[in-house]
Amino acid sequence: MQNLDTLLEQALSDLSRTTDPVELEQAKARYLGKGGAITELLKGLGKLDPDARREAGAAINRAKDAVESRLAERREAIQAAILERQLAEEALDVTLPGRGQETGGIHPVTRTLERVQAIFHSIGFSSVSGPEIETDFFNFTALNIPEDHPARAMHDTFYVDAEHLLRTHTSPIQIHYMMENAPPVKIIAPGRVYRVDSDATHSPMFHQLEILWVDEEVNFTHLKGVAADFLQRFFEKEDLKVRFRPSFFPFTEPSAEIDMGCVFCDGDGCRVCSHTGWLEVGGCGMVHPNVFAHVGYDAEKYLGFAFGMGLDRLAMLKYGVNDLRLFFSNDLRFLNQFN
Repeated sequence: MQNLDTLLEQALSDLSRTTDPVELEQAKARYLGKGGAITELLKGLGKLDPDARREAGAAINRAKDAVESRLAERREAIQAAILERQLAEEALDVTLPGRGQETGGIHPVTRTLERVQAIFHSIGFSSVSGPEIETDFFNFTALNIPEDHPARAMHDTFYVDAEHLLRTHTSPIQIHYMMENAPPVKIIAPGRVYRVDSDATHSPMFHQLEILWVDEEVNFTHLKGVAADFLQRFFEKEDLKVRFRPSFFPFTEPSAEIDMGCVFCDGDGCRVCSHTGWLEVGGCGMVHPNVFAHVGYDAEKYLGFAFGMGLDRLAMLKYGVNDLRLFFSNDLRFLNQFN
């Protein structure tokens, strides 16, 4: 008790000099915390006789109230100083001209789709669309894909339930359209598709383009002509080489893979084409009679060809993009290049 006045003077002085909120709380702990100097004095009151305890307790409480009052004043003053400093640093000069809004650009995949549609529309094809959640019948059965085909497996396909799935290609759009329209048919079917795959050249969601032409005298020569003309016009290379390699697809017979000369090295061989001079861009073939049977077309009277390509793959080749995931990452540093 003999040092109470000195202790109070020291506490008030420490609090008055403090300008940092953390230091202020540390000073509070030195005097009013569980092991603080004033708290220790209150703990020692039990050793005094009743009269002395009453007098000493009143004196210590007055000192405690003084410290708490000074603490509240300093806390308020420090917060006001911090706010004033923050307002000064963040002050806005309202007389300066505004930054305005940046003009956005068309996404490279959308830009690619628009270019593809313009080319096919110019030669008489129409664009059609269909549901992204399909039944097993439209996605597999109607396309002559057998029950034991690997594409039906859970590790390749996103199933919603036993009968519904996220479409794995845009070919079901052709089935819907042919069921609702009699020949001749001349359509393209672009859209989003879904497969269980993800790396630099694959995405769980990507975009595909299907081309279908059905008429009485359509043949493989028409297929080759349309595919080659499209690729040459899309990549703006009249001398672009296009080749067809025998292949197999359940929904076409005969079937082929479509390759084109590498647009990066003009067929000389580079890292992009694995030094072969060729790039695979899609699959094609004449529509299988079993597919016509599912949609009610007379396979003895009508023939048709179909071929499919990845829109994202075309965009990657067109714009020199080496990672498919960049199209869907929403990174403005990447997208601003296409403004």
